Amino acid sequence: MFAKNTWYVAARSEELDGGKPLGRKVCNEAIVFYRQADGTPAAVEDFCPHRGAPLSLGFVHEGRLVCGYHGLEMGCDGQVVAMPGQRVRGFPCIRSYAVAERHGFVWVWPGDKARADASLIPSFHWAGNAEWAYGGGYYHVKADYRLMIDNLMDLTHETYVHANSIGQKEIDETPCTTKVDGDHVVTSRFMHGIEAPPFWKLALRGHGLPDDGPVDRWQICHFTPPTHVMIEVGVALQGHGGYDASADKKVSAVVVDFITPETETSHHYFWGMARHFQPHDAALTQAIREGQGRIFGEDMEMLERQQANLSAWPERKLLALNIDAGGVQSRRVIERLLAAEASTHTTAP
Repeated sequence: MFAKNTWYVAARSEELDGGKPLGRKVCNEAIVFYRQADGTPAAVEDFCPHRGAPLSLGFVHEGRLVCGYHGLEMGCDGQVVAMPGQRVRGFPCIRSYAVAERHGFVWVWPGDKARADASLIPSFHWAGNAEWAYGGGYYHVKADYRLMIDNLMDLTHETYVHANSIGQKEIDETPCTTKVDGDHVVTSRFMHGIEAPPFWKLALRGHGLPDDGPVDRWQICHFTPPTHVMIEVGVALQGHGGYDASADKKVSAVVVDFITPETETSHHYFWGMARHFQPHDAALTQAIREGQGRIFGEDMEMLERQQANLSAWPERKLLALNIDAGGVQSRRVIERLLAAEASTHTTAP
């Protein structure tokens, strides 16, 4: 269903900044995240070995996780450290997880901790770059994580689901191309001489460009395992090179999508936009974030209703059309990862 020996985004960094532990299920693993005394994140099983209470209902004291039921203290390695009035030698250990902090997110490796390698966390050219601004948020979505990947790798739905923001008929009318390079799937669409939809008119105005003339628009969706989708998007004033136009003639961005499985029918969705224009305009960042949040809210409603239908009629066959190529190829990459992980488990001594 989902690969475990890989890195997933578990939380935004600020979710751990309040001093409280955060309980979150990742790939069916119940995990509690918190910050240690030096500020680095830690992650252990969300299960107190005393009476089974969720440790996420406790608190953090001087960098140590304290159970909110009877005060048992856990170490970041899953060992019991202390408990009021009790000797803790011989207390059972709980599972600890490999965790790291990169790009403003907390990442977790829900599989074999011994195999975790922080160098495998992907890098992104926009992260920490002063020429880019980032704004985003989080949604809990009651749908199979692969449905979100399907959604993001086939943007023809924008014409219908997002008709009042980023959708337009030219998306339907313009063919897309899908290419696969190893585990990297790319679906591209380029539209020329069209009217900018409302969201992009806002962006053009924010960059000091006219919003009433024709533009060239692009959408380039990149899937990389285990579940990341980065979408290059933008519009340029017509006749200036489209995607390759100079920075003063276009507004461009990367739609950031980290999709983390929770269960077979739910996932965590960390969404955002890294934009390459007016990076220091905080008001523009907030306006774009609010607009993007509404757009993704529309996606969430559709996906959750879709999941409800699929769960109600699991025997029904679905159509595979040419517009589904990006999602189909992405699922094939996931299937290869699952097969490889299963093979490793089978051959392990």
